Amino acid sequence: MTDLAPPPAAPVTGPASPAPAGPPEASPTGPTPFDDAGTDPFEPIRPAVRIRGLRKQYGSVAAVDGLDLDVPAGSVFGLVGPNGAGKTTTMLSVVTLLVPDAGTVEVHGHDALADPAAVRSVVGYMPDFFGLYDGMSCSEYLDYFAAAHGLAPERATAQVTDLLELVGLDHKADVDVSGLSRGMQQRLSLARALVHDPAVLVLDEPASGLDPRARVDLREILLALGEMDRTIIVSSHILAELEEICDRVAIVEAGRVLASGTPADIRTGVTGATTVRVRLHVGADTAAEAMARAVAVAATAGGVHVGSRDTSLRFEVVGGEPAVVDLLSALVADGLRVIEFREEAGGLERLFMDVTRGVIR
Repeated sequence: MTDLAPPPAAPVTGPASPAPAGPPEASPTGPTPFDDAGTDPFEPIRPAVRIRGLRKQYGSVAAVDGLDLDVPAGSVFGLVGPNGAGKTTTMLSVVTLLVPDAGTVEVHGHDALADPAAVRSVVGYMPDFFGLYDGMSCSEYLDYFAAAHGLAPERATAQVTDLLELVGLDHKADVDVSGLSRGMQQRLSLARALVHDPAVLVLDEPASGLDPRARVDLREILLALGEMDRTIIVSSHILAELEEICDRVAIVEAGRVLASGTPADIRTGVTGATTVRVRLHVGADTAAEAMARAVAVAATAGGVHVGSRDTSLRFEVVGGEPAVVDLLSALVADGLRVIEFREEAGGLERLFMDVTRGVIR
């Protein structure tokens, strides 16, 4: 498959700048550290999506109530929350299909309220319910949306071919969309969201209604897209699937973000401790002695023993990364043969239950 082409550059609408009279004068001190980028390299990178104070009321219910959210560029970002938490309202605001009552939404620096056309040029959206037009083949369906986005015919043809291959529907190019299975329709809808090669992809419950095999196939496609440096925002009530594809999550309840970041960072913030799993290399006759030593040594380094299984132990450590490093150093210094030492997130489902309060609106 060839690489998807970037969207065409926006035409220049203002008067052209006059040409300089001569070559730029060289700086007497040589190039500055900021000459290449034009910005301070130590300045924080702008997030792909930035939301501040987002509010949307439906009658007496505040679907979104002062929501703040930053989605880092290039991340696969999961929105986690119960039904009615405000996930879909937030997504609709990001893709400019809903005007919020208050707040700001920026996508790649574009204001979603002031310049929705600019936002739509960099965003692809896959809703939880999508429409297909009977009487169209898969390739005709994608051609139609490519034309709607203003792609030149030659580029559209190549783009459609690449996308059908990406989502595994190249063998269905000439098949009427009405003859596709639910899983294939989901794939085609995903290809439609990608037809203009957006930098940000917003997916609302993409696995809804799919059988296990189709969910696995969709997950593999999303993992491949995540490796293409796109920013992907995805919501799902199937937390195990989000855990496998997302590097960051935001837990949303009652229209607000309760926690946001990597699952490990969120867990540390909630519990104040990092859970570490340690596995020792020991003989069968010395396992009990070695594990007892490990518990005693860990206690001196601030590690609280919270469980054991075979030759593995779990500790909770307060103090972040420095405390985790101290724990490993203490175990090794005592002569214990550590063959596995890793942080344990505890699972997204457990984290969700720890953070949310079970608010139902």
